[in-house]
Order: sequence, then C-alpha cells, then structure tokens
Amino acid sequence: MSGLKEGRTDPGTVHRERVTLVVDGSHFAVDPATFTAHPNTMLGRMFGPARQHNFTRPNGKGEYELTEGISASIFQVILNFYQTGVMRCPDGVSVSELREACDYLCINFSASTVKCRDLSALLHELSNDGARRQFEGFLEELVVPAMVSCAQGGERECHIVVLADDDIVDWDEEHPPPMGEEYSQILYSSKLYRFFKYIENRDVAKTLLKERGLKNIRIGIEGYPTYKEKVKRRPGGRSEVIYNYVQRPFIQLSWEKEEGKSRHVDFQCVRSKSVPNLAVPGEGGGGGAAWGGTMPSPQVDELDRLNWPAPSQLPQTATNES
Repeated sequence: MSGLKEGRTDPGTVHRERVTLVVDGSHFAVDPATFTAHPNTMLGRMFGPARQHNFTRPNGKGEYELTEGISASIFQVILNFYQTGVMRCPDGVSVSELREACDYLCINFSASTVKCRDLSALLHELSNDGARRQFEGFLEELVVPAMVSCAQGGERECHIVVLADDDIVDWDEEHPPPMGEEYSQILYSSKLYRFFKYIENRDVAKTLLKERGLKNIRIGIEGYPTYKEKVKRRPGGRSEVIYNYVQRPFIQLSWEKEEGKSRHVDFQCVRSKSVPNLAVPGEGGGGGAAWGGTMPSPQVDELDRLNWPAPSQLPQTATNES
C-alpha cells in the first residue's frame, strides 16, 4: 500500500492492483485503496465510484496524469498523508507549495496533518487560514452593511475607516476637517482594527474581496481627524483649522463591473453645427467677412445642448442655413 515509484517493489507485501500516476514526469505505482480510504479528497473521488463509471480515464498507456503545478517531491509528501495520515515536510520542500497542493487535492492542511521543522512557514500558512475565516465574519457583519449603505445612496464605491472602540471623534461644526472625511463610512471595531495592523492580514482580506467580485481594492493605514486642536487666523481673515490625527486602517473598493470607463451617460464635448451666439453673424450671413470668411465652432457640452430652445422657438433671422 505504499507509494512506490515505478520499477520498485516492496518484498513481502501481498500483490494488489496498482495504478500508475504521472506527476511532474515521475511515475508512482499506488494501490487505489490507499486513496479511497480518504473519500473526501480529490484522489479518493477519482479512484472511487467515479473510476467505475469512467469519469476518470487513463491516458493511452493506462496511466493517470495529475495536473501540472505539483512537483514530484511535493506529491511524495502527500502520499505520506494517505499512508499514515500525516505529511512530514522535509527540509528543502516549500510549505507554501505543499499548502497549494493540499488545496487543489482537497486535503486538510492543519497542525495535525502537517509536521515540519520550519515552524515559521507552517504557522504563516495556519495564520492565513485563521485570518481568512476571521475576515469572512468581519465582512458579513461590518463591511457589507457599510457598502450597502453607500449603494443605497447612489454611490459606486465605498471608503471605510476602521476606528478603535475607545476612539473619540469630536468635530467642530464651524471648522470641520478640510479633507472630506465626512463622506467616509466609519466602523468602530477594535477587533477589526487589530486585524488590519498586520500586512499579511490585509493581503488575505484583499484576496477574499477580489474573490467576491469587488474592484479597485485598497487596504492600508491613513490619518483620521479626531478633534480640533486649534484654529490659526491667516492674513485676509481666512482661518486654518488644525486637527489631531490618528493612524487607522481603511478599506476603499468599488463594485462596478467595468473598470476605467462608465456604463452610464457620458457628457462629452462635441463640435456644434449651429450658431451658439445669435447676435454674432453666422457662416451663412453677411457678416462672415469679419471672421475672415469662417467662424470657429465652439466646444459645446451635451448637457448644454439638451437645455437649448427648440428650433421652432429660435428667431427667424438666425435660421439662415444654406
């Protein structure tokens, strides 16, 4: 029942049916019962009932080829899981690559199934798992309601600032902050604030938001004004307000399907064929010589064109078009 490369035998074992898997150019002869003992994994499904119904078919040589991207050394570690229930990752084998292979093959990657000397790499992958689960909860509980609030107000994007539970915001109504923070969605959550302190967590959150179809995602740390410190008077009577700023996480994202262009009405400038100024001689009038025989066509906004009077309402002297 061991995963032996083709051409090797294990003396003393009872002969059983074996299948040959080709992984990264290497051949592995394996008892299919090794895989079917774990029916919830991809290989367990491949050689279970799916094989009986020809859902999984070998190539012309009778071999089963695994997808590219999994190295032979990684697959050898994965075979240890099917034999012993534990993947022992030796030195020189990438833990992140092992994790990707486990995700593809639907194998549980956890502290109970993976053992390796590089604890930093192992714990990093486990932290990514925990961060993903945690942010999924934050997303449904806090972030989605903020996005819905923006969407119901007609917005196409959302800027969310995450404050700690004990942050106090006290703005002066006569001298508000000068940077437009009043348009941001504010979330008070010390847990989400701590979550975003780690760059790795922000990367996990960004990946998850992309998977949910959101666009133009930015996650980082920015200054947020909490209270007014003082007001300076400038020459000419102009005042400058100075606020106390704290560094807090922010999320900025959009839910538009098309990036870089609008799916709605674009009011663009076009050349007008009519005379915009009825008091100025037109191209067909007798005053054309004053413009050297030609008259420049001004740039006209389509929104202005919609507001012009109907042709029937124009003075008769202005409708001299040949």
